[in-house]
Amino acid sequence: CLALSARQMELLLNLAVLDVLLRSKRRWVLSTIELEENMEVEYPFKISTKYKFEMSGDGVHDGLFSINDTTGDVYVHRKVDREEKEIYHITFDVWDKSTNTKMDRELSFDVEVKDINDKAPMFTNFNKTVNVDENTEEGFLPASMEVTDRDMEKTDNSKVSIRVVSQNPAEPKINVTQIDDRMARLTFKGCFDYDKAKQFKVKLTASDHGKPPLSTTEVITLNIVNKNNNAPKFKQKQYEVEAVEMTTHDDILRIAVEDKDAPNTDGWKAKYYFISGNEEEIYSLRTDPKTNECILSVVKVTAALHLTKICTQFKLIIQSENVEPLSICKDNKLIKDPKLLPPPDSVNVTVKMLDTNDAPVFEEQTKEVYQVEESEPGQVLYTPKVQDIDSSNVRFVMVEDPAGWMSLDEKTGKLTTTKKMNRESPFVDENNIYRVAFAAIDDGTPPATSTCTIKVHLRDINDNTPKLVNSSMIFCDNKVIKIMVPAEDSDAEPFSGPFIFTLKDDKTLKRLWKLDPAHAGLVALKSLERGNYSIPLLIQDKQNMIGHETLEVEVCDCGGGDVCFQMLLTLVLNHGFNMKLYFDVSAVLLVIIVCYKQKQKFQSFEDQGQQSLIHYNEEGMSVDCKVS
Repeated sequence: CLALSARQMELLLNLAVLDVLLRSKRRWVLSTIELEENMEVEYPFKISTKYKFEMSGDGVHDGLFSINDTTGDVYVHRKVDREEKEIYHITFDVWDKSTNTKMDRELSFDVEVKDINDKAPMFTNFNKTVNVDENTEEGFLPASMEVTDRDMEKTDNSKVSIRVVSQNPAEPKINVTQIDDRMARLTFKGCFDYDKAKQFKVKLTASDHGKPPLSTTEVITLNIVNKNNNAPKFKQKQYEVEAVEMTTHDDILRIAVEDKDAPNTDGWKAKYYFISGNEEEIYSLRTDPKTNECILSVVKVTAALHLTKICTQFKLIIQSENVEPLSICKDNKLIKDPKLLPPPDSVNVTVKMLDTNDAPVFEEQTKEVYQVEESEPGQVLYTPKVQDIDSSNVRFVMVEDPAGWMSLDEKTGKLTTTKKMNRESPFVDENNIYRVAFAAIDDGTPPATSTCTIKVHLRDINDNTPKLVNSSMIFCDNKVIKIMVPAEDSDAEPFSGPFIFTLKDDKTLKRLWKLDPAHAGLVALKSLERGNYSIPLLIQDKQNMIGHETLEVEVCDCGGGDVCFQMLLTLVLNHGFNMKLYFDVSAVLLVIIVCYKQKQKFQSFEDQGQQSLIHYNEEGMSVDCKVS
């Protein structure tokens, strides 16, 4: 324990006792002590022990501070740490032992712990391993750190400086830039070279400004990530290869390169392009993803290749570069500007074309011609122009003429019509085009062939009259009062509908039927006897071409369906040879008849003579059938 003397108590109070400093009028004033003069006692003599001192507050109950209740001496029992608690608030009271009452108001003061430099700086938010791209430009590195010091803020004890103590390797030079009192970041001057150093160890020290100063040391590892600082180099500067003309070839040549960058990275992967020689885009280049080789292919054959004998060799110049842009470290300076970098490596390739029997070449491989349908035969539609540098003997053969409307001259290729062409033919497509194809064949070994396609556009004329879609219909007299009569015309606009419908000029016919001229709705004008009726119709298109059609109408009772009842019975009887089908259908028919008759049993009919009774002794009417 440590006892505080009066002098020490005074010093402690001077540190932080606010009540004492600001309210001096509240100092304790004890009661008067009586002392007899000329006392014969041993001196020093205690003149008063009637008071008791008491203390409470921070650190008292846990035994950090205590007070001698008789003398008022204050004790501290162990070391204090400012970083654990900066201020202790303590209260004093004085009691009169004789009356057991407080002498005055309590006295309060704060004990402030004075800071000493006992805490070293600590690195926080600190990645000990950082990846750095090889082509990083000088300046800041992606490595930052934060340092904390628990000593009193804004004092030398907590003020921290960070510096690089050492690095390995020594180049490029790495430093620390302090952003504020707590934050710092690594910087460097120069450039990294993965081939020379793949990893750097940087030793850092954080020191405070206390007396004596305290410090902490950390090591950060910089892993250099390989980037493209090596351009691809062709292993060979000259190549010769052969290819057969008039043919595409995949992979006629593989060209190898060497790259010192890490395999399978963008700094290692090569891409290739033509500098000259491929103006006709005959060739293509691609990269083998596994070997990084350049693959040369023939992808197109042009007229310049097979119509002249001048060019049999093609000289190609090919360059290579990496997928990732190149950068190099030279004289401790990073170079990225393409103007300052070495030029890409190149290779010369000579392609020798081997002559073959070239096929005849049509001046026009597809020809569009126009013709009016139903024109008289003998029309010359097309005579082709053909060139063949290997042969002057070319013959022509028909390849496609689905309708057989054409003839082809074997020597000249002249295409002539032999029949009238009908636009409505099934061999003409929806765009009114009839396709003809013929081939030109030379006499080479082996013979070479080319094909020409003729598209004959047929113009429509009004060569078709309107027709009924269905020439026979059913009129269910127990259900409908009108049936619609649909019509069609094979011609196109303006030679088709809408149509005008009329009945043939027949008085008897017009007494029985009425026909809507615009919509072709056929209506019975009176109750008709059941049976078959033939109705002559006139159907007129937009160009006044008239079609003469006859509509067969069967008037009948359809029951609950859409088919004549008598027709269904006839269908069943016509299949009498199939006994199983006969009995099956008969059973179904019997059920329908019974249900139908039962349904009619409950209907009420008015007695209106022949309008409600059917006479069976008239010609053309229904006949009783006996079924055994």
